[in-house]
Amino acid sequence: MSNPIRRRDDESGTGVVTRTQTRTKRPSLYRVLLLNDDYTPMEFVVTVLERFFQKGRDEATQIMLHVHQHGVGECGIYTYEVAETKVTQVMDFARKHQHPLQCVMEKK
Repeated sequence: MSNPIRRRDDESGTGVVTRTQTRTKRPSLYRVLLLNDDYTPMEFVVTVLERFFQKGRDEATQIMLHVHQHGVGECGIYTYEVAETKVTQVMDFARKHQHPLQCVMEKK
């Protein structure tokens, strides 16, 4: 998309016509990750994935097992605001249920 043409005059009365372009930049994306701990029940992690990340039972179970076996698992990729909201929701939900589950975000 172009902005209007601008004309700059110098002292001699001659001008230069320039055209500027505006480009829309895509927003940065962030990975939302769950971190493994030795206390949060696996079923609770599956519930979190279903409730906050709209994962089906099978996919949620696969992600939970990945977290359990590898120490970390990706829940999804979102814009900053959405990722931040999901991290907060998960952390609040975990604390409410007295689980030490950690959820973090990192730039993709």
